[in-house]
Amino acid sequence: MLRSITKKRIAFYAVSLCILLIVLLAGCKAQEELDILVEDPLQSDPITSSQNLVNSSPNPVVIEYSTPDNTLVKEPTQTPIPFPTRVLSTPTIPVVSKDEILSTVEVVKLIKPSVVHIASGSVNMDIFNQAVPRTGVGSGLILDSAGRILTNNHVISSAQSVTVTLVDGRSYPASFVGADPVTDLAVIQISAAQLVPARLGKSSEIEVGEDVIAVGHALGLKGGPTVSKGVISAVNRTIAVNSQTSMVDLIQTDASINPGNSGGPLVNTSGEVIGINTAIIDGSNGIGFAINIDDAKTIVGQLIEFGVVKRGFIGITPFNVTDSIREQINLPVAEGVIIVGIVPGYPADMAGLQVEDVIVKLDEIDISNSGDLSKYLINHEPGSEVVMTFYRDGVLRTIELILASSQ
Repeated sequence: MLRSITKKRIAFYAVSLCILLIVLLAGCKAQEELDILVEDPLQSDPITSSQNLVNSSPNPVVIEYSTPDNTLVKEPTQTPIPFPTRVLSTPTIPVVSKDEILSTVEVVKLIKPSVVHIASGSVNMDIFNQAVPRTGVGSGLILDSAGRILTNNHVISSAQSVTVTLVDGRSYPASFVGADPVTDLAVIQISAAQLVPARLGKSSEIEVGEDVIAVGHALGLKGGPTVSKGVISAVNRTIAVNSQTSMVDLIQTDASINPGNSGGPLVNTSGEVIGINTAIIDGSNGIGFAINIDDAKTIVGQLIEFGVVKRGFIGITPFNVTDSIREQINLPVAEGVIIVGIVPGYPADMAGLQVEDVIVKLDEIDISNSGDLSKYLINHEPGSEVVMTFYRDGVLRTIELILASSQ
């Protein structure tokens, strides 16, 4: 009896061991197949061709129906194609920034060949009627391969000779192309080879706080242009040059602008020129201004084509409204352009405008100062019809006039 029970236990253990070995072998086989698939999923091809899928798919289902003449028709349905069980990998597409951002060193290397040193010379007579030579320095920007260079008007005005020195040390005499004292821009030209024109950007796209780099020949120091870095502190700034002239839509920056920087570029981090350095305020702590490049492009186009800016002409001597003027004539507004002189035979005279009339609007454009007036006239050629809104004796009036040419 005991011997029989022992035999049964041995048999039971033997069967259990066999089952365990079978399970282990099956598991190892599955693991090997999985490892092969992971190591090189392309070696095994669980996704067969569409032909094989069709052949391995279930047989089509046949449907029967009768036609109106009682004819029995048998038609198979479309053979279903099973979806593949493996998910194909999707390639990753890197995201590329729209605007290329360069380091300061890269920007300087890009713009430096386009910045020139300008030396102006003139001879004046002193109180003893003796000739006194005078020199001035400034900066300029190469516009094209024809040798046209953009600079400030005050850099070359009254100069009897102008010499341009390139970054590689070559020097050339410059000829005058055109100038516009109102916007303080001028174009000169040299005859030289291997010039590197600057890349002009769009000042309409700049933002306050954006990094900028000012490049120019500060103080006329030898050794190439000076570089300073800052941010755009403000846009659309207006500064009064004198009681009759204002500059509008200027870019304010804290990048250091010193004498000699005038006419040099203000550059963004993509190496594009967004402004032309033009002015610093005496006694200020690191405040400089640049003419926005969008307005400069308009002026430069006319200077190259005509030598002057063909702006519309009203025929007045403008003066910016001040607090004292406002009180004297009981003006209900604090800003505007007061007429202090009228040119006979021109639109203002023909339309009946008078001295002390205060212009506050042209068409739908507000006129706060002479800079606004100048910018409006630049964009409206002679012959344009204008509706002027102005104050006379505290009463708001409107008239229509046709702009003339100042030439």
